[in-house]
Amino acid sequence: MRTENGEWIMQGKALDDAKRIRTYKALIKHIKKVGFLPLFANSVEGFSVEEMTSPLYWWSGDEKNDPWEWRLLISRSQEVAYGKFFDKKAGFISLDWLPYFANWRRDGYDFDALWDDQKAKRRMKLIMDLFPGEKPEEEAYYSFELKEKAGFGKGGEKNFDGILTELQMMTYLVDKDFGRKKNKKGQEYGWSIALLATPESIWGPELVRSAYKEEPEISRQRIFDQVKKMYPKATDEQIRKILK
Repeated sequence: MRTENGEWIMQGKALDDAKRIRTYKALIKHIKKVGFLPLFANSVEGFSVEEMTSPLYWWSGDEKNDPWEWRLLISRSQEVAYGKFFDKKAGFISLDWLPYFANWRRDGYDFDALWDDQKAKRRMKLIMDLFPGEKPEEEAYYSFELKEKAGFGKGGEKNFDGILTELQMMTYLVDKDFGRKKNKKGQEYGWSIALLATPESIWGPELVRSAYKEEPEISRQRIFDQVKKMYPKATDEQIRKILK
């Protein structure tokens, strides 16, 4: 998105553009081809879901055509990872590339080891302590539940959203699914809310940590080179800005 006269303007392709992505399944296919993809336009031209889709359908609520709704379907499919991975903003990572992001962003550390080496914030640990295992049936929390259970509720710890974003940037947590709050009658209401889980509990530690054998800097360079390969017109500074 860009700002014009104080208003947000969506970028994207015309309805009749042959290169426009038209379905969430086509988007999954494109993500797997590129390797990883931010949701919104950024410093690298063309490197986003926004720029590959029509601006006319965003936030329409039309599950068939709305890319904002697609993120729910894609998270639920578990074919790729979704979360705040790019400059603290949302995007997707294919399972082929997730191990390299995990190795680089975690600096080769599982969270417990990061904490033991005094490299994790105390407020991060309050959240991660609620995710003790690596099995699919173990804990996953909607963000509002996680906020309360980790002690960030009214009068508690501060900056829940910021800490949660950091944990996603480090790939310790991803959005597994989305749901809506329910009233006393069991009726859903409000916006869709992210269901958070560890990537290990979804895809297994063997996949997520499979790049731990190489130096994190090598993984970082792999990711950088992939963007350069797919978007050769991008400058090094533009690539570093979106990957930081």
